[in-house]
Amino acid sequence: MPKEKARDLRAGVALLWGEQERPTRGPKPSLTPGRIAEAAVALADAEGLDAVSMNKVAARFGVSAMALYRYVPGKAELVELMVEAVLADAPDLSAAGPGWRPQIVEWARRSEAVHRAHPWLLAATAMRRQLMGPNQLGWLDAALAALAPTGLTAPQQHRVFVLVAGFVRTHVQQLLDFDEEHSREWARLTGDLLARHPDRFPALTAAITGGAFAPDTADPAATDSLQFGLDRILDGVQALITRH
Repeated sequence: MPKEKARDLRAGVALLWGEQERPTRGPKPSLTPGRIAEAAVALADAEGLDAVSMNKVAARFGVSAMALYRYVPGKAELVELMVEAVLADAPDLSAAGPGWRPQIVEWARRSEAVHRAHPWLLAATAMRRQLMGPNQLGWLDAALAALAPTGLTAPQQHRVFVLVAGFVRTHVQQLLDFDEEHSREWARLTGDLLARHPDRFPALTAAITGGAFAPDTADPAATDSLQFGLDRILDGVQALITRH
């Protein structure tokens, strides 16, 4: 089996940052990497990331896949351009109010909104070797700027960012995976089983009896699972700041 050709990372960086050399002669290019990325984003939004291929994207422009390689070297670079396209608007956190905490909450909510609008973004930015363009770095910069006044060290600030970003990703994945009909059926079947075998799972039986899995209508804030998780994480961050 032939060995896969290694990526030219320098060319990938130049593509993401708009620094690739442009030909001074010949006909004007009919496409741009940005237009190609927008078409790929539309395809991924409709059918998922696995549906994105050079052939399918090329078909949207009525050209062959080979014509796209003039602008984008391959799918890895295309996915990186797609990420850049949907992260075009780095969040301005100043309107969230003074202080690091409301700004980090605002960052998390903006991130949640983007991931829910483009579910494929979770897979596209999974922990793997990936080049980052200026838009994606802008999101990181905004979060670190919010954490800068805390007095935490640079490594601690980065760890807080990773913790918050990871929680947002997990939260969005749970939302995307949720199936209301399946959840109701699971609750019914599990309830029947525990009613017959309460002694085998005493803690779980007690939790269900106590309403652990029922919506907390008495506390509206409890239904905001993103805010609940952020509050617990940021309480811990505040404790770290206080120790400093």
